[in-house]
Amino acid sequence: MTTRVEPAAIEVHSVHKSYGTQHILDGVSLTVRPREVVVILGPSGSGKSTLLRVINHLEKPEAGYVSLNGELIGVRWQGDRLRELSERAILAQRGRIGFVFQNFNLFPHLTVLANVAAAPVATGALRKAEAEELARTLLARVGLGDRTGAYPRQLSGGQQQRVAIARAMALRPGVILLDEPTSALDPELVGEVLSVIKDLAGSGTTLVIVTHEIGFAREVADRVVFLDGGRVVEQGSPAEVLDNPRHPRTREFLSKVL
Repeated sequence: MTTRVEPAAIEVHSVHKSYGTQHILDGVSLTVRPREVVVILGPSGSGKSTLLRVINHLEKPEAGYVSLNGELIGVRWQGDRLRELSERAILAQRGRIGFVFQNFNLFPHLTVLANVAAAPVATGALRKAEAEELARTLLARVGLGDRTGAYPRQLSGGQQQRVAIARAMALRPGVILLDEPTSALDPELVGEVLSVIKDLAGSGTTLVIVTHEIGFAREVADRVVFLDGGRVVEQGSPAEVLDNPRHPRTREFLSKVL
């Protein structure tokens, strides 16, 4: 059973997002090409995680929009205004956008196999037997083919995050968003998760990754985007942004983390 689909293109167009009086995203625009691996860097509070949540409409922007392969996500035009889609329609769209959270978000009462198979069954994409076959394939791919019957509490943090990555792949999305996928891990477990993401990046899947792992960004990214104060300050190849940053704010940030 193949798990490959045509990778997606993402467009973020002039997105604004606030929490109360705090402006988190201030007119962010970003285009991600099919098969591109984009790494988003920036200090805490710069809007990185919020941007990912806006892309799959877990957060609703006050202005601007996001599209996936030209289709608006979470909204539609009604005259000259954007109107919210139904929750059912939004959930269907999210099935095309995989999301890997910082803290795994696995179902504690389900086995590893059931966690990965749940979404394809719930959405009607696959029958249970087909979904479990796909889940076994994906778990083997992330190195957990022997842990299908385990529960999340029986796994290390690195193993749980690898299950979360397999779960994100289970709906065969065109794009996968990864929100600081190693931040909740002990240092010795980071490598096993980064290895799985490197494999995913090499497979041609469109990826948008928020991370503080600069060495990892240098290795896997086609493009690095530096976000600060809710704005895209600088973007370019890893060599351009990480080795020869143009903006003083980028240089300041990198001087503290390298």
